[in-house]
Amino acid sequence: MVKNAQVISMYLLIHSGLIFFLYPADIIESTEVGHWIPILTGFAIHAAVMFVYLKGLRLADGQSVLDLFSSAGRTWSALLLAPVFVYLTMVLVITARAYSEIVNLLFLENTPLWATMALLLGVSAYVASLGIESIMRSGLLLFGLSLPFAVFVLATSFQNVDWHYLLPSIDRASASFSFLFGVPFLRSLFAFGGGFLFLGFIQPSLDYSHRRLLMSSLILLPLFLISVYVPLLTFGQNTSATFLFPFLMATDTVDVDYLIFERTTLFFMLSMFVFVLVFMAIVTWQTVRIATHFVNLPFKPAVMIWTCATFIACTKIEDWQQVERLLGWNTYFRLYAMFVIPAATLAIGIRYARKGDNTNEARAQ
Repeated sequence: MVKNAQVISMYLLIHSGLIFFLYPADIIESTEVGHWIPILTGFAIHAAVMFVYLKGLRLADGQSVLDLFSSAGRTWSALLLAPVFVYLTMVLVITARAYSEIVNLLFLENTPLWATMALLLGVSAYVASLGIESIMRSGLLLFGLSLPFAVFVLATSFQNVDWHYLLPSIDRASASFSFLFGVPFLRSLFAFGGGFLFLGFIQPSLDYSHRRLLMSSLILLPLFLISVYVPLLTFGQNTSATFLFPFLMATDTVDVDYLIFERTTLFFMLSMFVFVLVFMAIVTWQTVRIATHFVNLPFKPAVMIWTCATFIACTKIEDWQQVERLLGWNTYFRLYAMFVIPAATLAIGIRYARKGDNTNEARAQ
């Protein structure tokens, strides 16, 4: 069944929920001048690997990535997907822990952190247990409801900018791509890596236009630029570099007289909170899909078991320094998910297509 609107909305929702929190601080730290260069570099990498991934899926004739890898042999499938399983697990733990702390920091100062984490994981697990079609429908609905609030905050976030901070726009360090293998830039790929992997898991239940999806990815580019340049143009490089969440700090300075609420951050956080819930639901669904592909377990009990294990792991993270350490450790699995999985999908997809052509020729003879 063709579900272009649902799939494109989910793709945009997932990445929008990841862009505005940790990503700006990493990009601001990656270079002192010419931040547009690492932003465009990361986006170009994302577009390239997604093109390769979608090309491999198209050659697989509508199969899911799980079935496609299994066609190369169960052992190869397990070897290829094991790092993805670890990566998605770490993403779920990091996201639940990090965003719970953000919510507590901004809104629920007196609420225990474990309660916020339990809420995030519980809601996302329930949505994941309903299946991919329910996740997609929920994503489309919530995306439509939250979009006006997000657009309003983005529009008003330019209230206090100083355009003189745009200059200088480039220097020798940024022009030479010296940031490329630095820890901050590699860490910033958290906003890119793995967010597109779900596209290979939803087939053949949901079909979609690969071309339209690639075109829709261009919508994300202004969001990446806004998330970094709004705090830079509001505070400048030196001050922005001291903030853990630069974009949130910039939106917190906005004063809109005709609102009954004092902080526009409230609207933004509510929108992003919804996006993160759906993102966690689809990550949970992917992780359990991989597990049940190799281990014969009912899906819904597996979701509950895995959510409980994730909650326990989250409670073991004591402070923000440990979150950053986990992000660093996850870099290797993130790079694997970004580069190896799309390349393997294309290679096995080409093999599958050639095998199908040979079979058709043999039947014709």
